Amino acid sequence: MAGLTLRARVVVTGLGPVSSIGIGVTAFRAALREGRSGISPIESFDAEGFPYRDAGEVKDFRPETYLTRLSPAAWGRSAQLAAAAARLAAADAGLPDDACADAGVVIGTTSGESQVVESLVAQQVAGGFAAMDPGTLRQFPAERLAAGVATELGLAGEVLTLATACSASNYAVGYAFDCVARGDADLMFAGGADSVCRWAQAGFHRLGALTESACRPFDKGRAGIITGEGGAVLLLENADHARARGARVYAEVLGYGVNCDARHMVAPDEDSIAACMRLAHQDADVKPDEIDYICAHGTGTPANDLVEARAVRQVFGERIPPVSSIKSMLGHTMGAASGFGAIATTLAIADGFLPPTINWTTQDDELPWIDPVPNVARPATVRIAQNDGFAFGGNNAITVFGAAR
Repeated sequence: MAGLTLRARVVVTGLGPVSSIGIGVTAFRAALREGRSGISPIESFDAEGFPYRDAGEVKDFRPETYLTRLSPAAWGRSAQLAAAAARLAAADAGLPDDACADAGVVIGTTSGESQVVESLVAQQVAGGFAAMDPGTLRQFPAERLAAGVATELGLAGEVLTLATACSASNYAVGYAFDCVARGDADLMFAGGADSVCRWAQAGFHRLGALTESACRPFDKGRAGIITGEGGAVLLLENADHARARGARVYAEVLGYGVNCDARHMVAPDEDSIAACMRLAHQDADVKPDEIDYICAHGTGTPANDLVEARAVRQVFGERIPPVSSIKSMLGHTMGAASGFGAIATTLAIADGFLPPTINWTTQDDELPWIDPVPNVARPATVRIAQNDGFAFGGNNAITVFGAAR
């Protein structure tokens, strides 16, 4: 699709982060610049018995502060995070509710309403199927994440939840981009949401993928991920529509690439990731040497970071831009991860800085070509940037953003 002239230009006009390092674009931007950590002891469930008990929880999230239509008691935490993030994105874009009516929404997730699932299982174990609360059951479907956004903002366009795990937000941004680029919608909300839960903590522990208290992407001593949560939503808008209403533009969505190698349940594949990068560059009609920054998937596990770094080397050759991971600050927010990456990428372009990889101390001899922007944000002119998202099962998705024109 490179160079396709019939495709409308798509811009980002609103950002809605609900994260452990800040809620709202002003707080999130400041935290990225400061290299602030959002990791703290888990409070959302009893973590007694786990060897590692930290996560990136959004502890100051009060849904009633942000939601005007949804009743928090009737919706699960992931839907609340998604709806609050979308509400913030709409406000950031200067878009009143009556201007949202024709907009659509695409939300990505890994676990859906994970806390709801755990509550229902506890009820069933205690008293059988008859003990399961009907109100809690109604909160269970993952489709409620996108439905919550549509209900909160009064959207009448397409409403879709995508469950492609930890790359789901990039899939959502790509899908929403297509909707706007081909003229199906002028406005689309896109991103992801997930909440911290016991079973994800247990699952990653059993995989040997957790680290104790500091996630260290691309560091020689990296040992694993720290789980996290949040809602990350961007407002994608037809460029002519945005111009007509005088909207502020953060960046332009240039294109995206997705593929799935399905070679292994959990292990990433260098060639497949490299192929996804090339697809994204082709779709965005850019060359590797035009890219000024890569917002990495960068989970902090030995295997993921090495494979991602090798794929970058395979595609970019000797000229490799800075590559940082905001998971060092947020933890791994699962389906919201590449949504936060997309927000960080657009802020890097709009505000001229590179978010750092914190907790970094020692260069890894196996990937000396990686500049992780260690520990301190860096001023930079970012004209084009790449946002990586990879997931179990080989679900790869990469988005490309450019400076507003």
